[in-house]
Amino acid sequence: MTTQGQTFGNSIGFGSRPAVLVIDLCRAFTDPHRPLGVDCTAVIGQSNRILRAARDAGHPVIFSTVRYDSRDFSDAGIWGRKIGGHTDLGADGDGPEIDPRLEMEPADTLLVKKYASCFFGTDLSSRLVSQGVDTLVICGVTTSGCVRASTVDAIQYGFRPIVVPEAVGDRWPDAHDQSLRDMAAKYADLMGADAVVEALSARAGSPQVRGSGT
Repeated sequence: MTTQGQTFGNSIGFGSRPAVLVIDLCRAFTDPHRPLGVDCTAVIGQSNRILRAARDAGHPVIFSTVRYDSRDFSDAGIWGRKIGGHTDLGADGDGPEIDPRLEMEPADTLLVKKYASCFFGTDLSSRLVSQGVDTLVICGVTTSGCVRASTVDAIQYGFRPIVVPEAVGDRWPDAHDQSLRDMAAKYADLMGADAVVEALSARAGSPQVRGSGT
Protein backbone atom coordinates (compact mmCIF):
# COMPACT_ATOMS: atom_id res chain seq x y z
CA MET A 1 0.00 0.00 0.00
CA THR A 2 1.31 3.44 -0.91
CA THR A 3 -0.12 6.82 -0.03
CA GLN A 4 0.72 9.97 -1.92
CA GLY A 5 2.11 12.86 0.10
CA GLN A 6 3.30 10.89 3.12
CA THR A 7 6.52 12.06 4.73
CA PHE A 8 8.65 10.15 7.18
CA GLY A 9 12.03 10.50 8.78
CA ASN A 10 11.98 14.14 9.78
CA SER A 11 14.79 15.19 12.12
CA ILE A 12 14.02 15.64 15.81
CA GLY A 13 17.48 16.88 16.74
CA PHE A 14 19.26 17.16 20.07
CA GLY A 15 17.68 19.18 22.82
CA SER A 16 19.65 21.04 25.48
CA ARG A 17 19.91 18.37 28.23
CA PRO A 18 20.86 14.88 27.07
CA ALA A 19 21.26 11.67 29.04
CA VAL A 20 22.79 8.38 27.89
CA LEU A 21 20.79 5.16 28.26
CA VAL A 22 22.75 1.89 27.91
CA ILE A 23 20.21 -0.90 27.50
CA ASP A 24 20.77 -4.44 28.80
CA LEU A 25 24.48 -4.89 28.13
CA CYS A 26 24.60 -7.50 30.88
CA ARG A 27 26.36 -10.85 30.89
CA ALA A 28 23.28 -12.84 29.87
CA PHE A 29 23.04 -10.87 26.62
CA THR A 30 26.70 -10.08 25.85
CA ASP A 31 28.21 -13.55 26.26
CA PRO A 32 27.61 -15.46 23.01
CA HIS A 33 27.93 -18.77 24.84
CA ARG A 34 24.82 -18.09 26.95
CA PRO A 35 21.25 -18.95 25.83
CA LEU A 36 20.29 -15.32 25.14
CA GLY A 37 23.77 -14.03 24.31
CA VAL A 38 25.40 -12.53 21.24
CA ASP A 39 28.88 -11.09 20.61
CA CYS A 40 28.64 -7.45 21.68
CA THR A 41 32.33 -6.53 21.50
CA ALA A 42 31.86 -3.76 18.93
CA VAL A 43 28.69 -2.44 20.60
CA ILE A 44 30.46 -2.25 23.97
CA GLY A 45 33.43 -0.44 22.46
CA GLN A 46 31.23 2.22 20.86
CA SER A 47 29.09 2.53 23.99
CA ASN A 48 32.20 3.23 26.03
CA ARG A 49 33.08 6.06 23.65
CA ILE A 50 29.64 7.58 24.26
CA LEU A 51 29.97 7.07 28.03
CA ARG A 52 33.31 8.87 28.16
CA ALA A 53 31.93 11.84 26.23
CA ALA A 54 28.85 12.01 28.45
CA ARG A 55 30.88 11.94 31.66
CA ASP A 56 33.38 14.52 30.42
CA ALA A 57 30.46 16.84 29.73
CA GLY A 58 28.61 16.09 32.99
CA HIS A 59 25.60 14.32 31.48
CA PRO A 60 23.53 11.63 33.24
CA VAL A 61 24.38 7.99 32.53
CA ILE A 62 21.77 5.26 33.04
CA PHE A 63 22.26 1.52 32.64
CA SER A 64 19.44 -1.01 32.47
CA THR A 65 19.40 -4.71 33.14
CA VAL A 66 16.80 -7.46 33.40
CA ARG A 67 16.52 -9.44 36.63
CA TYR A 68 13.95 -12.00 37.80
CA ASP A 69 13.08 -13.75 41.02
CA SER A 70 15.06 -17.00 40.87
CA ARG A 71 12.55 -18.91 42.98
CA ASP A 72 9.85 -19.20 40.32
CA PHE A 73 10.47 -16.50 37.69
CA SER A 74 6.83 -15.49 38.03
CA ASP A 75 7.81 -11.85 37.49
CA ALA A 76 8.78 -12.76 33.90
CA GLY A 77 5.09 -13.30 33.18
CA ILE A 78 3.94 -14.66 29.84
CA TRP A 79 7.02 -13.11 28.20
CA GLY A 80 9.18 -15.71 29.93
CA ARG A 81 7.27 -18.44 28.11
CA LYS A 82 7.71 -16.70 24.79
CA ILE A 83 11.41 -15.93 24.81
CA GLY A 84 12.83 -18.87 26.75
CA GLY A 85 16.29 -18.70 28.27
CA HIS A 86 15.08 -16.22 30.86
CA THR A 87 16.37 -18.37 33.70
CA ASP A 88 19.83 -16.98 32.93
CA LEU A 89 18.49 -13.65 34.22
CA GLY A 90 17.74 -14.94 37.72
CA ALA A 91 18.74 -12.78 40.66
CA ASP A 92 20.92 -15.53 42.15
CA GLY A 93 23.17 -15.74 39.07
CA ASP A 94 25.53 -13.39 37.28
CA GLY A 95 23.44 -13.03 34.12
CA PRO A 96 21.94 -9.66 35.15
CA GLU A 97 25.37 -8.16 35.95
CA ILE A 98 26.54 -5.38 33.64
CA ASP A 99 29.32 -6.63 31.37
CA PRO A 100 32.63 -5.74 33.09
CA ARG A 101 34.02 -4.39 29.80
CA LEU A 102 31.65 -1.46 30.11
CA GLU A 103 32.96 1.63 31.87
CA MET A 104 30.28 1.80 34.53
CA GLU A 105 30.87 3.98 37.59
CA PRO A 106 29.33 3.83 41.08
CA ALA A 107 27.45 7.10 40.54
CA ASP A 108 25.63 5.78 37.47
CA THR A 109 21.98 4.84 37.74
CA LEU A 110 21.17 1.13 37.42
CA LEU A 111 17.60 0.55 36.29
CA VAL A 112 16.23 -2.96 36.83
CA LYS A 113 13.38 -3.94 34.51
CA LYS A 114 11.29 -7.01 33.72
CA TYR A 115 10.15 -6.41 30.16
CA ALA A 116 11.33 -4.87 26.91
CA SER A 117 10.97 -1.13 27.43
CA CYS A 118 13.10 0.66 29.99
CA PHE A 119 10.03 2.78 30.75
CA PHE A 120 7.58 -0.06 31.43
CA GLY A 121 7.09 -0.61 35.16
CA THR A 122 10.03 1.62 36.13
CA ASP A 123 10.56 5.21 37.31
CA LEU A 124 12.76 6.16 34.36
CA SER A 125 10.46 8.89 33.07
CA SER A 126 10.25 10.55 36.51
CA ARG A 127 14.03 10.42 36.90
CA LEU A 128 14.57 12.09 33.55
CA VAL A 129 11.93 14.77 34.13
CA SER A 130 13.32 15.60 37.57
CA GLN A 131 16.71 16.30 36.01
CA GLY A 132 15.32 18.33 33.12
CA VAL A 133 16.50 15.79 30.55
CA ASP A 134 14.95 16.24 27.11
CA THR A 135 17.15 14.00 24.94
CA LEU A 136 17.95 10.30 25.33
CA VAL A 137 21.04 8.90 23.59
CA ILE A 138 20.39 5.17 23.26
CA CYS A 139 22.94 2.33 23.14
CA GLY A 140 22.64 -1.39 23.85
CA VAL A 141 20.73 -4.50 22.83
CA THR A 142 18.72 -5.66 21.09
CA THR A 143 17.91 -3.28 18.26
CA SER A 144 14.65 -5.02 17.38
CA GLY A 145 13.66 -5.69 20.99
CA CYS A 146 14.46 -3.62 24.06
CA VAL A 147 16.15 -0.82 22.13
CA ARG A 148 13.20 -0.34 19.82
CA ALA A 149 10.62 -0.67 22.62
CA SER A 150 12.45 1.90 24.76
CA THR A 151 12.82 4.24 21.79
CA VAL A 152 9.10 4.14 21.00
CA ASP A 153 8.24 4.82 24.64
CA ALA A 154 10.80 7.62 24.85
CA ILE A 155 9.19 9.63 22.09
CA GLN A 156 5.73 8.89 23.50
CA TYR A 157 6.83 10.32 26.85
CA GLY A 158 8.16 13.45 25.16
CA PHE A 159 11.90 12.74 25.06
CA ARG A 160 14.05 13.04 21.93
CA PRO A 161 15.46 9.57 21.14
CA ILE A 162 18.88 9.51 19.48
CA VAL A 163 19.86 5.96 18.50
CA VAL A 164 23.55 5.32 17.80
CA PRO A 165 23.73 2.63 15.07
CA GLU A 166 27.28 1.54 15.93
CA ALA A 167 26.36 1.20 19.61
CA VAL A 168 23.29 -1.02 19.25
CA GLY A 169 23.16 -4.66 18.18
CA ASP A 170 20.94 -7.64 17.54
CA ARG A 171 21.12 -11.42 17.19
CA TRP A 172 19.76 -11.17 13.65
CA PRO A 173 21.30 -8.72 11.13
CA ASP A 174 18.05 -8.42 9.16
CA ALA A 175 16.10 -7.48 12.29
CA HIS A 176 18.81 -4.97 13.23
CA ASP A 177 18.73 -3.26 9.83
CA GLN A 178 14.94 -3.20 9.54
CA SER A 179 14.50 -1.86 13.07
CA LEU A 180 16.98 0.94 12.45
CA ARG A 181 15.09 1.92 9.29
CA ASP A 182 11.77 1.81 11.10
CA MET A 183 12.98 3.88 14.05
CA ALA A 184 14.56 6.43 11.71
CA ALA A 185 11.28 6.74 9.81
CA LYS A 186 8.95 7.14 12.78
CA TYR A 187 10.48 7.30 16.24
CA ALA A 188 14.10 8.48 16.49
CA ASP A 189 17.05 10.18 14.91
CA LEU A 190 19.92 7.90 13.96
CA MET A 191 23.23 9.60 14.66
CA GLY A 192 26.70 8.15 14.25
CA ALA A 193 28.98 7.81 17.25
CA ASP A 194 31.33 10.59 16.12
CA ALA A 195 28.46 13.05 15.79
CA VAL A 196 26.98 11.99 19.14
CA VAL A 197 30.31 12.50 20.91
CA GLU A 198 30.52 15.97 19.41
CA ALA A 199 26.92 16.82 20.36
CA LEU A 200 27.40 15.63 23.95
CA SER A 201 30.59 17.68 24.29
CA ALA A 202 28.86 20.76 22.92
CA ARG A 203 26.21 20.56 25.65
CA ALA A 204 28.47 20.33 28.68
CA GLY A 205 27.09 21.15 32.09
CA SER A 206 23.81 19.22 32.33
CA PRO A 207 22.96 17.80 35.79
CA GLN A 208 23.64 14.17 36.61
CA VAL A 209 21.13 11.49 37.58
CA ARG A 210 22.34 9.49 40.57
CA GLY A 211 21.12 6.57 42.63
CA SER A 212 19.87 3.07 41.92
CA GLY A 213 16.73 2.10 40.02
CA THR A 214 14.31 -0.64 40.98
